[in-house]
Amino acid sequence: MLEFAATEVVPRLGRTTDELDHVLHALGGGFVPPGPSGSPLRGLINVLPTGRNFYSVDPRAVPSRLAWETGQAMADSLLERYRDEHGTWPRSVGLSVWGTSAMRTAGDDVAEVLALLGVRPEWDEASRRVTRLEPVPLAELGRPRIDVTVRISGFFRDAFPHVVAMLDDAVRLVAGLDEDAEDNHIRAHVTADKERHGDERRATMRVFGSAPGAYGAGLLPLIDSRNWRDDADLAEVYAVWGGFAYGRDLDGVPARPDMESAYRRIAVAAKNVDTREHDIADSDDYFQYHGGMIATVRALTGRAPAAYVGDSTRPDAVRTRTLSEETSRIFRARVVNPKWLAAMRRHGYKGAFELAATVDYLFGYDATTGVLADWMYDKLTETYVLDAENQAFLRESNPWALHGIAERLLEAAERGMWEHPDEAVLRGLQEVYLKAEGDLEDDTSR
Repeated sequence: MLEFAATEVVPRLGRTTDELDHVLHALGGGFVPPGPSGSPLRGLINVLPTGRNFYSVDPRAVPSRLAWETGQAMADSLLERYRDEHGTWPRSVGLSVWGTSAMRTAGDDVAEVLALLGVRPEWDEASRRVTRLEPVPLAELGRPRIDVTVRISGFFRDAFPHVVAMLDDAVRLVAGLDEDAEDNHIRAHVTADKERHGDERRATMRVFGSAPGAYGAGLLPLIDSRNWRDDADLAEVYAVWGGFAYGRDLDGVPARPDMESAYRRIAVAAKNVDTREHDIADSDDYFQYHGGMIATVRALTGRAPAAYVGDSTRPDAVRTRTLSEETSRIFRARVVNPKWLAAMRRHGYKGAFELAATVDYLFGYDATTGVLADWMYDKLTETYVLDAENQAFLRESNPWALHGIAERLLEAAERGMWEHPDEAVLRGLQEVYLKAEGDLEDDTSR
């Protein structure tokens, strides 16, 4: 292992400077060498050095055999966690699936969907491509087949059309098995929907996403505009953006009623993380897709689904955390970690922007899921705004970020998301906000 690290890993890492060199070369009309995509954290040392024109995995080879093993473990971990907490198997699971994750892992999320359905892929030995799907016998499965509703990203739709069709095939395969309703929740739900409206194809729709050519879940503009009141507003935007069905011979068919029918059954809303390079408070996509799913289920049913985050950053030790546990873990490990804050201060304007973005993303998750506790808002205000060193940094490097952070925290208090703020803390926050607003107005008027 040491020899491999010395002769392969270190030299490849040492060529990180290729990134700048190749960008400049490309801007001059030069050739950028190709390289595979993926994550070096998954043992894919061949993706290094970075700075190459990367190409994707073969969509027909998703999921890979390693991803299938990881996906089975993730499905087992999710089901065990739910059963420990609720005493039963979930009848339906909602899962957000992204294209970038599929490229890094060669299909962990896809494999988890198949494992929950109780379907096993088979591969061609020469090409390593998936050639067929086979139902796992119930005796071997040892549990019911779980209904799965998938919310795909626009990039996943574009990069993996073959996988989208395969997921649809898996649902229809399981729906057609001659098994008891209690052993096959998909068959039970498809039968119930078919009896209601008479259309078997509609009844088997389980893969939903944005309209063809559109991307995202639509919640970020709504949250930023502050033009929302409750779950119904969030669910409306989520459904308008994501109510299009995909599958074999289904290329973004408008299917909002069928999407909402599937969402009403969701008992578990899950999102997986497969890398330590970013976390759920590091991008708006996490709260838009995962939080949006949770808010939509709550708006449709009046109850919140169990919210889980699957962690496959170590494929040999996958685990499932509740969203509350994951949020607390990320909050302590990064968001208010003095070392991370100091590192951001070294990056000036951009570092200040990252602080403001983190507050926005946490706010978005709380708006959609109610996951932030009062102590988190207290700590954010104390650390980001009222701390003398950090406040001075924001004023000097990016006063717009300071204004935005204070405004967002005050909005949380006004909406009752921050239920019981300390009066002195709230007063200090208001003072900083007003001063920041005045400073920005003065700068603008000059």
